[in-house]
Amino acid sequence: MKIIPAIDVIDGKAVRLKKGDYATKTIYNEHPEEVAMQFADAGLTRLHLVDLDGAKAGHVKNWKVLEKIATKTKLEIDFSGGISSEQDVQITFDSGAKYVSVGSIAVKKPNVFQEWLNKFGVENFILGADVKDEKIMIKGWTEATNIDVFNILKHYRSKGLEQFFCTDISKDGLLQGSSNDLYKKIIERVEGMKLIASGGVSSIKDLEELRDIGCHGAIIGKAIYENIISLKELKQFNN
Repeated sequence: MKIIPAIDVIDGKAVRLKKGDYATKTIYNEHPEEVAMQFADAGLTRLHLVDLDGAKAGHVKNWKVLEKIATKTKLEIDFSGGISSEQDVQITFDSGAKYVSVGSIAVKKPNVFQEWLNKFGVENFILGADVKDEKIMIKGWTEATNIDVFNILKHYRSKGLEQFFCTDISKDGLLQGSSNDLYKKIIERVEGMKLIASGGVSSIKDLEELRDIGCHGAIIGKAIYENIISLKELKQFNN
């Protein structure tokens, strides 16, 4: 199982939120590339980089942070937040992202997203499903939908997408454990997907359980920043 540390960015700084609420912002480091270099030095190989300003604005804003991290490390970076046009996709790849992660556009403008898959390659995209009560949330977790998470994952798996990450907003940033029951359901119902768990990881036990139920990866943020899980402890999962 891949361990994928997360860096959330507001105003070019590494921050964390609780339940996606921008009012709960905590700044962890004013230089996100320094955090990324620590992850790389610890032997981690992937990074989940979220442009929270972009998610709110509806277009990519913190691409310079991506560029710095891609220049200073060899991390495979998936970048998300505000990617709503082909230009956003292009600048994300040009700035050094390995993968573009999208959520809102795949829900609201599936034809546009399909055009991107055709042009840039389906293997270079990850679908991010932000979920509350098994329903999809969009626009940086600010807008609810009635779309069932299982249906949208099945739809895009049938289009050739392999990697999906799922964030249970009710768990994110609270360190109360991950949504294992939800992830089990998804893995059982959507064949052939690589599910990346996100939100709530607070212990090595959480990670062991996610690995055992078949998750391809796990995104971890606050537990690292609050020194609840050490980078050294994560090495056992780095395969």
